[in-house]
Amino acid sequence: MNEKIEKKLRELPSKSGVYIMHNSDGEVIYVGKAKNLKNRVSSYFNQTAKGPKVWAMVEKVDWFEYIITPTEVDAFTLENNLIKKEQPFYNILLKDSKTFPYIKINLAEKFPRFCVTRRVEKDGAKYFGPFLAGVSANYILDFLNKFFGLRTCKHNLQKSLKRECLNYEMGLCSAPCTNRISEEEYAKRVESAINFLKGEDQFVIEKLKEKMNSLAETENFEKAIEVRHTLGMISKLKNQSIANLPRNSNKDVIAYSTNDLTSAIAIITLRNGRIMGMQSFSIVDPSITKAEVIENFILSYYENSLLPDEIITNAQLEDVEFLQTVLNKKIKFISSPKGINLKLLKMAEENAQEHIDKNITRDKQKYDNTLGALKTLKEKLNLQNFPKRMECYDISHISGTNRVASMVVFVNGEAKKSDYRKMKIKTFEGNDDYRSLQEVLVRRLTRLKNRDGESFKERPDLLVIDGGKGQLSACLEVLNGMGVDGIDIISLAKQIEEVYVPNNSEPVILSKQEAPLKLLQRIRDEAHRFAITFHKNTRNKNMFHSELDEIYGIGKNKKKLLLDAFGDTETIKKVTYDDLCAVRGISSRDARNIYNYFHKNKK
Repeated sequence: MNEKIEKKLRELPSKSGVYIMHNSDGEVIYVGKAKNLKNRVSSYFNQTAKGPKVWAMVEKVDWFEYIITPTEVDAFTLENNLIKKEQPFYNILLKDSKTFPYIKINLAEKFPRFCVTRRVEKDGAKYFGPFLAGVSANYILDFLNKFFGLRTCKHNLQKSLKRECLNYEMGLCSAPCTNRISEEEYAKRVESAINFLKGEDQFVIEKLKEKMNSLAETENFEKAIEVRHTLGMISKLKNQSIANLPRNSNKDVIAYSTNDLTSAIAIITLRNGRIMGMQSFSIVDPSITKAEVIENFILSYYENSLLPDEIITNAQLEDVEFLQTVLNKKIKFISSPKGINLKLLKMAEENAQEHIDKNITRDKQKYDNTLGALKTLKEKLNLQNFPKRMECYDISHISGTNRVASMVVFVNGEAKKSDYRKMKIKTFEGNDDYRSLQEVLVRRLTRLKNRDGESFKERPDLLVIDGGKGQLSACLEVLNGMGVDGIDIISLAKQIEEVYVPNNSEPVILSKQEAPLKLLQRIRDEAHRFAITFHKNTRNKNMFHSELDEIYGIGKNKKKLLLDAFGDTETIKKVTYDDLCAVRGISSRDARNIYNYFHKNKK
């Protein structure tokens, strides 16, 4: 333990708050919350027995800071925001999870409709799911709409429409849009569909069997096979039911397993007495106890998942009341299950252990290709920063036309596509990649200085330029001219993959077989792909651009009407005001705007 940490530990208050652990590169590696900051943070650095995973994190801590909050709930909110912003390596981020689909209905709507969503919100709507284990939410939704004659359109039905759509003509919709069905009758259909999703499916199964047999008798075998497939999907849902659980039973079973170095959590989801599926997650959380890890997982997992009535865990949770407050639901937590609940917990534990056994090699490979590669880059390129946030720039054009640039962002060695940006070169004409790169960097660093834009206000640790010594020198001029310090910059030459660094005329040669160069190649190739795609789109758009696009009130549809009537823009320039007014769909105001635009220099 260094002196900085010893001094900080003595200053810690016995209040609630958030603590932030940094390594020697200043990188945030862990963010935690605490009821009592002094007790919690001190527990990491005292000599009590801790697992290897905790020691591995503690050994990397060079210093920490803390923020006092009024309550533990405020600490959770702040912790959550900091984790999303910093993405610390040791926090539960659930990056290897999938967001599974739900079927949603908002009963507050007039003639409500069902839809598939992957985001559960506190909006008063009903959610059914998640749909896992080979059951397609979209297929079930399509069946519900057709079987019960429910609407699929997004029209606002406060006012009825003049005519029905094709779905009504095909017998697939009851057409509430034209008052073909009353609100009361439609509500009964919705209630029946909801009951089906809750497991009351016998009536539906009998009707489908009757339909399948009828189709087979009339030798309409193709339609009969479709109905049989639907019955199979419903049967798959039905077979997931557990005999000893009541139909209204909604619970999740969460099991944590670790070999002290690698950890995993498995969660079994049960809705309406059915097993909907099982998910497993790799966990790096270095919390002191198993209960803390599970609590952190619960708070992260249910941020975008439907809450159950019960949660069964293989650890006695320490602060159930806090969890209930944050989740805003009086969930029943069970840590000593019996009977069928115990069997389900054992199943989850076996799956968590299996996930560890299967993913030890995969997790090591992922580390080597991301954080491990970044660590090696810092050492071999003698960077001043740990390159947590890398930004790569590329220019694309054809002979100096349609010049564009791309900015691609990697965080912790992985693409962060929400921060990608594309730009057009604006300040000069012609083919000059050096000046193009300089323009892009000036614009980017100016927006960093002004804290302008979500992806531009984040400070990069490393700038990667696609090119050689010339491109690097041009970009260094910008950094020096703007007085920007503390940002590393390198360039990667394409031909033999040489890496150029400032103040060194000789390139650094990295092994082509090892992860550090492959990481640089990935971000360079991604920037190249992104720039080329933008260039193609810009070029294609410009090919179809005409002077008509510059005229007020003339959009895509009116432009088509004019070209259909006169053939091309040159002819439109010569026609009279009356000729323009004669075109169906072109108003007198449009005609005046068009005529004046092309004759503005004539009296």
